[in-house]
Amino acid sequence: MTVLVTGGAGYIGSHMVLALKDAGRSVVVLDDLSCGFSWLVPEDVPFIEGDVGDQALVRDVIRTHGVTAILHFAGSIVVPDSVREPLFYYRNNTVQSRALIEAAIAEGIEHFIFSSTAAVYGEPEKTPMTEEMPHQPISPYGTSKLMTEWMLRDAAAAHPDFNYVALRYFNVAGADPQLRSGQSFPRATHLIKIASQAATGERSHIEVYGTDYPTADGTCIRDYIHVSDLAQAHLCALNYLEAGGKSTSANCGYGYGYSVLKIIDAVKRVSGVDFSVRMAPRRAGDPAILVAGNDRVCKEFGFSPKRADLDLIVGDALAWERKLQSLRADDAPGKLIAV
Repeated sequence: MTVLVTGGAGYIGSHMVLALKDAGRSVVVLDDLSCGFSWLVPEDVPFIEGDVGDQALVRDVIRTHGVTAILHFAGSIVVPDSVREPLFYYRNNTVQSRALIEAAIAEGIEHFIFSSTAAVYGEPEKTPMTEEMPHQPISPYGTSKLMTEWMLRDAAAAHPDFNYVALRYFNVAGADPQLRSGQSFPRATHLIKIASQAATGERSHIEVYGTDYPTADGTCIRDYIHVSDLAQAHLCALNYLEAGGKSTSANCGYGYGYSVLKIIDAVKRVSGVDFSVRMAPRRAGDPAILVAGNDRVCKEFGFSPKRADLDLIVGDALAWERKLQSLRADDAPGKLIAV
């Protein structure tokens, strides 16, 4: 009973691999390395470099490794990029997922967990946001993920032996507490990542996009979830499906949020560095407030956060940035590309 993790050499996917290994599960990784790094995959985990849209390859991986469940993380995630390049996002996130789902069903896969997003809701009418709220994405990124959710819904209705969970992430941050993995993509747009880069001298400054939102300090508010907690939420969802749970979607967050300026203050406080902050215009596709209603993931899946503390999240993110600096300084073979 092996779990296939697509995008398992990326930020969230690599943490999922660690969570599966820590739980004693057999795992195999498929990643095209467009945003991931093979050195983030543990040496004892089979790694295949390839495209999730390559159905012949996917079917061979499933057969060769005895895959019984798929956790699908591969995809593009930058909202402003999706506004500039919508067709790329529809191909990479939607068309490729369609091919993967078809291959999975053809090979008899019963359990499928999809990496979705809070962006499917668009501008929420109220917060915290529940799964039953209208789905009105305001970016091609959100639409590309929602379309994949629709495909999963319809595929599960047509194939009774196929079930799925779509986990809608809010803002993911932090790093593995044991520093086995972390956000390593140099052009990442995650706020805590780039603020940590500013604190460690990798960036000269950080920009705040929009200071005129209808919030207390004028900046966007987001619900930040530690990446290791998010991986545990996936493990809970997998256990739920394997125990006979029905196909569903669920929000992944802590149920409260922080503004951009609050996050920056936290990074400055934890790091002890007063880095430069510049104000900039709003970015396209950014809602003012996104906070998760997380009753379903907690009550139905049995998820219980372990690292729901902002200073803890920031501390882990900073520790990972310092590790990347150390790798660069040591000229670690095969790892400099990541930093």
